[in-house]
Amino acid sequence: MLLLMLGFGCSIFSYHRAAYPPYVESESCSCRLGFGMARRLISPCQGCGLLNAGFLGVFSSSHYQRLPLSSSNRSSPGKNCSAYRANLRKEVSHWTRSASSLSLHSLKLVNKRTTCSVATEPPPAATEEPEMDLPKEIFLKDYTKPDYLFDAVDLQFQLGEEKTIVTSKIAVSPGTEGNSSPLALHGCDLKLLSIKVNGKDLKSEEYMVDSRRLIVSRPPAGIFNLEIVTEIYPQLNTSLEGLYKSTGNFSTQCEAEGFRKITYFQDRPDVMAKYTCRIEADKTLYPVLLSNGNLVEQGDLEGGKHYALWEDPFKKPSYLFALVAGQLECREDSFITCSGRKVTLRIWTPGQDLAKTAHAMYSLKAAMKWDEEVFGLEYDLDLFNIVVVPDFNMGAMENKSLNIFQSRLVLASPETATDGDYAAILGVIGHEYFHNWTGNRVTCRDWFQLTLKEGLTVFRDQEFSSDLGCRTVKRIADVSKLRTYQFPQDAGPMAHPIRPHSYIKMDNFYTVTVYEKGAEVVRMYKTMFGASGFRKGMDLYFQRHDGQAVTCEDFYAAMCDANNAQLPNFLQWYSQAGTPTVKVSSSYDASSHTFSLKFSQEVPPTPGQPAKEPMFIPVAIGLVDSTGKDMPLTSIYSDGILQAITSEDQAVFTTVLRFNKKEEEFIFNNIPEKPVPSLLRGYSAPIRLDSDLTESDLFFLLANDSDEFNRWEAGQVLARKLMLSLVADFQQQQTLSLNPKFVDGLRTILRNTSLDKEFIAKAITLPGQGEIMDMMPVADPDAVHAVRTFIKKELALQLKDDLLATVTSNRSSEAYTFDHDSMARRALKNTCLAYLASLNEPDTTELALNEYKSATNMTEQFSALAALSQNPGQVRDDALLDFYNKWQHDYLVVSKWFALQATSDIPGNVANVQKLLAHPAFDMRNPNKVYSLIGGFCGSPVNFHAKDGSGYKFLGEVVLQLDKINPQVASRMVSAFSRWRRYDETRQALAKAQLEMIVSANGLSENVYEIATKSLAA
Repeated sequence: MLLLMLGFGCSIFSYHRAAYPPYVESESCSCRLGFGMARRLISPCQGCGLLNAGFLGVFSSSHYQRLPLSSSNRSSPGKNCSAYRANLRKEVSHWTRSASSLSLHSLKLVNKRTTCSVATEPPPAATEEPEMDLPKEIFLKDYTKPDYLFDAVDLQFQLGEEKTIVTSKIAVSPGTEGNSSPLALHGCDLKLLSIKVNGKDLKSEEYMVDSRRLIVSRPPAGIFNLEIVTEIYPQLNTSLEGLYKSTGNFSTQCEAEGFRKITYFQDRPDVMAKYTCRIEADKTLYPVLLSNGNLVEQGDLEGGKHYALWEDPFKKPSYLFALVAGQLECREDSFITCSGRKVTLRIWTPGQDLAKTAHAMYSLKAAMKWDEEVFGLEYDLDLFNIVVVPDFNMGAMENKSLNIFQSRLVLASPETATDGDYAAILGVIGHEYFHNWTGNRVTCRDWFQLTLKEGLTVFRDQEFSSDLGCRTVKRIADVSKLRTYQFPQDAGPMAHPIRPHSYIKMDNFYTVTVYEKGAEVVRMYKTMFGASGFRKGMDLYFQRHDGQAVTCEDFYAAMCDANNAQLPNFLQWYSQAGTPTVKVSSSYDASSHTFSLKFSQEVPPTPGQPAKEPMFIPVAIGLVDSTGKDMPLTSIYSDGILQAITSEDQAVFTTVLRFNKKEEEFIFNNIPEKPVPSLLRGYSAPIRLDSDLTESDLFFLLANDSDEFNRWEAGQVLARKLMLSLVADFQQQQTLSLNPKFVDGLRTILRNTSLDKEFIAKAITLPGQGEIMDMMPVADPDAVHAVRTFIKKELALQLKDDLLATVTSNRSSEAYTFDHDSMARRALKNTCLAYLASLNEPDTTELALNEYKSATNMTEQFSALAALSQNPGQVRDDALLDFYNKWQHDYLVVSKWFALQATSDIPGNVANVQKLLAHPAFDMRNPNKVYSLIGGFCGSPVNFHAKDGSGYKFLGEVVLQLDKINPQVASRMVSAFSRWRRYDETRQALAKAQLEMIVSANGLSENVYEIATKSLAA
């Protein structure tokens, strides 16, 4: 599943892998939300226009209706809230019992407190405030195997306008011979109509049902059949989990725990079964009926209805179940696999968007071919469906043979989508397809192992995009994302290892740590074993575990066993949170021709982990001589051992040091002159590096390093040091001045025609505001913003002629094409244009305005609009209005318009964002619109962290509104508060007040509770 990242730090022009749920923990950045991470955007529902009643008055109760509590369980909301808060002060209850330890007595007690309800009647017109369970923390150490296995699952759906009837027939077998434990099933927001065992209705005393579970107290010994009929209300499901309706169509989202909102089930990933699914619905309203696997039968029924029967021959966990029903049309193509199998490919979308699916189909076929060539992995069914839905919490979902995507990650045309959109579609289509093997054929034993499928698949989609584009540029983008989003998370109250030890709501752990840092951990295997060794490990992994639900240790064992290797303390990456800091000092001995590097490492304390063990850190390194050439490396002495460096009689210029102690020294022999070390080439480990490289060394590497990533990195280190120095000057009210050597360094890069143009664009882009604040003892958003603005304008002024020449030379009248050279040209031109427009001079403003008016594709038009939007005034206002008038009919483009305004650093922008909440194109129920507008606002440090607290107050009020509609989205928004202690005392007090207000609210979801309380406790 792809997470949507909120984009607080990425370029407004670039999209990131949308799957991370937009996680808002970064302190924000430089150029922010490009709809980027995430994870999204969407069209308002028909006829749902919001009233212009002000920010807190835009919702009626119908916006957040929920299923009622059964009458026997209702109590006074105020009374329940008081008891809840009292319990919070006393303890945090841990959920550690296995199903076998449950008793009917304990269930009756639990039934007195409810969060999710079992409906006993259709939902009323008005809603009551739901009561709240005391949140229960779940621990990895308490994992136990399921007491029962499900061998086959037959599902029947009768889809209706008012309600949907779901019948599940399950073949059940004991997990261990002689098992006599109760059968515990998960369930939420369900109305139980009937339950049968071996065809016989159970009596009321033979089972117990509460708000979260259905327990069969004494199931039969051996194999038996279980039949359950439930009633659900998809049209009222604003959480977008389970089965819900989106713009008139039925759709599902079952990962991580959505299937329990469809029927009672052992909703856990280690329960794998073969599924059949029969769907019945009105043929006129829902002509297309889709589910997993192969279509085996379809036909008409009485009363204008029809049915479709789907069968999936592969075992899967419940989180991979999917159903779609609605009025859709498809683009159809085919792919011939390496063994000759013909696979039918279909992308389903509303008819008006069908023309925008061509790039997605290209991306799918490219991914299928790449996976065969690189990993030998072939698709295993005759049909592959992708469905586009506008309302989706995440970026996309890898359901077996029926992938579901949010609209912006499929739909693209040159007129409406940017280069960043096209790149995101390529990567995310690949990501979800690659899950067919890394996630579906081999899945996770439990949700703590999530990085096993997501970290591995992120790595695979990164490699796919690198092979189809520019590897260096992709690597820079991925590392920038890691630093912008994941490093702050690793240093905050929600810090957790890539395999967390515990959680309250699993939804909160679809994070950049699990995904992006998890991918870096996978990449380290390839760094150490090489491409061929990594492939051997993957082959063994599938050979051992195809069709199984496994753990991170199983992947580690396959990698080590396939390469006959041992990686001491490498598993610490799975269990320790925090970003290691590695310090390096160097010395050269001219008499012995040896060069020494002394390493030390420290992993900072994180919540629950005050003391850390040393990590296994692979450090790729090269040595550069005085002419700028790499030195050949022959041998290294370390830990009493002299090791030769060889590679099939070829000279070796980069080697990988295995640094796994608190302190360690590596001595290179046969080094004829003092070199400049090129450290951590390709960013070979997810660490912070602190070296003794001088300013001169860094400028030398910027000009000469053969490793282009480290060439870019040298410029970034120089920029970070410069910005921090100027921030200190600004805080002391000293005059700011720019180092001429820094300007000359960027000028040299800008004029170097031998470099990739997109690399140049990234090399002349300053580090983000969040990255600089993250390096300060006390974050100062005003100072950092002022300094970054000063540097940007000063560079634009001193490099004006070069920037103008670059814009002119990179114009093109040719038709839009999605290829690297064209994208690189546009990226460089647009970066230079943004610099020039920052001057706010008549000639540069006119230049940007002409670029906006003459643009023939969305990449250049939107980039010019963003350049104009930097400066408040009539030109900005007119351009924004013109853009909206031109594109108001396209909801994905309108979401870009929302995001651009929300991320703006213009003074007092919170008032503008509040007005946009009442805009007729905005819909609080649509995650993509929320991520664009509200998430985008949190991506402007200077406005979100406004000294008067207006940004905090705005977000606090929004979070409580969102929590009534969609707790997953609300929890992502509240995470923007998580690092409140990083700021000055005034801001701390204002942010803390909002967190306390949120926690004290009645009916708070577990999702928001977990983030808010951990943030307060930090």
